[in-house]
Formats: sequence, structure tokens, C-alpha cells
Amino acid sequence: MTVSESMSRLRAQREELVEAALEHVPFDGWTKQALIAGAEDLDLAPGEIDRLLPKGTGQAIVTYVEMTDRKMVDALDALELDQMKIRERIAVAVKTRLDLVENHKDAVRAAVAWTALPQNMAKGLKLTHGTVDKMWIAAGDTSTDHNWYTKRMLLAGVYGSTLAYWLDDTSEGHSDSWAFLDRRIGNVMQIPKITGKISKAGQFAAAPLKLGVKLARCMPTPGRVRRQFGG
Repeated sequence: MTVSESMSRLRAQREELVEAALEHVPFDGWTKQALIAGAEDLDLAPGEIDRLLPKGTGQAIVTYVEMTDRKMVDALDALELDQMKIRERIAVAVKTRLDLVENHKDAVRAAVAWTALPQNMAKGLKLTHGTVDKMWIAAGDTSTDHNWYTKRMLLAGVYGSTLAYWLDDTSEGHSDSWAFLDRRIGNVMQIPKITGKISKAGQFAAAPLKLGVKLARCMPTPGRVRRQFGG
């Protein structure tokens, strides 16, 4: 077996364990107990948990997010996104990502609370960046200049705020969440127009400050997450 094949096998086994543990997260949270219960469901020896997830529950959460991202990419690849307008592509990407975890809201809520802890914030930001980067790539983004960063920062704000709203949404078919998403995308689409007007007016010094305020209102902060989820 090659190194690549060995790594792929290890990843598949790790993801299988995380999938099994998901059924126990609503009761035990993202804890060692949930992983033990998942391992028991798979008839795995207790020592297999440390082999597959040597970094513990944090690695389990990262694995969950990353494997869900891959499922999102597969689902988006099956759609004709190139036939849609850019805002429609982004809306579909966010909806697809959330639809994939519809039956695991408790697990998502617990994962969000984990990423809101000070020691995990950097990891949480990295995971969010990975998710929105894949959304933009699926949407056909080919930018390589400063727009690459701007697009991902803006979408991170849209995705994060929509996720927070969606977690507590009880409307039929999450219709309220999708309306909220459309409004947020509409707000973000106005930013290039706003900054363009500022530039034309020659207010170069004020532009970064005004844009920063606009972006700050879009981005989820640790305080907002804690108030939302009690983390």
C-alpha cells in the first residue's frame, strides 16, 4: 500500500468514526464520550479512537466540517451554476451547505460554540475560510488580486450570520433563513457600489474606514456567537 493509499484509508476510517459519533453529539456534545459511543457502534476497540483522532474532539470537529465541505462541493458540481447569476450561485452554495447539516443542528451548534472559545478562534476562522473559499471556487471565481481576499471576507460574514440565524429558525423549509440570506447578499452586493462612489469622489482616506465599518457589521464576532449560542 502506498503512502497516499494509506492516508486515504486513514481519512476514511476517521470520517466513519465521526459520522458514527454524530448520533451521540446531541446528548454528549463533542466529547470523548460521544467518540467512545461512536466507536462502540462500529465495534472498534477504544484504542482506535486515539489512533484515528490523536488530537481529540477538536480534530473530530475539524473532520466533520471538512468532510461536509467536500459533500457540498460534490453537490454543487452536479448543478449548472454557470447558468446562474453570481448572487444566485452564492445563495445556492450557502443553502446547499446548510441543507447538508439540517439533521445535525445540535452538532453544528456545539461546533460553533467550540470555535467561539478563545483558544479555538484561529481554528474556527480557518475552517470558515475553507468553507467560503470552496463556495467561491464552485461559483466560478478566478480572481487573484485583492478581490480574492475581499470576496472571501464578505462571504464569511454572510455565511456566518446566516448560519447563526438558521440554527434557531423554525419556519417551514427554513424560509425565513433563505429570506435573511437574500437580504444579506443584497447588502453585500452594494459594497462595491459604495466604495466606487467614494473613490470617484476622491475620498481615499475615508474609504477604508467606511468599508471597515460595513464589513464589521457583516462579520460574526465571538461576542455575538456567545450571545447566540451561550458558548
